[in-house]
Amino acid sequence: MPIDATLPYDDQNIFAKILRGEIPSKTVFDNDFALAFHDINPQAPTHILVIPKGAYVSWDDFSARAPDADIIGFVKAVGEVARAAGLVAPGYRLLANTGLDSHQEVPHLHVHIFAGASLGPLLAR
Repeated sequence: MPIDATLPYDDQNIFAKILRGEIPSKTVFDNDFALAFHDINPQAPTHILVIPKGAYVSWDDFSARAPDADIIGFVKAVGEVARAAGLVAPGYRLLANTGLDSHQEVPHLHVHIFAGASLGPLLAR
């Protein structure tokens, strides 16, 4: 179910549970700022999720409340994951949904990295 980005953080969301080790994930990256893992329902041949370690509902929430070090660390982590997966040369897409109109489903900021095939246009016309 999509969420309203203005809602408070729900510490029972699936990504919070993954961060606490309550739910397993196929981890590809882990540092002080971010955790990256393969999506359990991939929408492209390569579909990796990157989440910040802090409790942020959306990109808007993160950019407004996170300390600069967390923002820098998270953004660098997204790039590091893409480079480590060998996605730079063939290309990849980043997607971060925020709020109801974007169909954000989990109330924890997450960036999707899609790659491994021609992804076509971003939005249907």
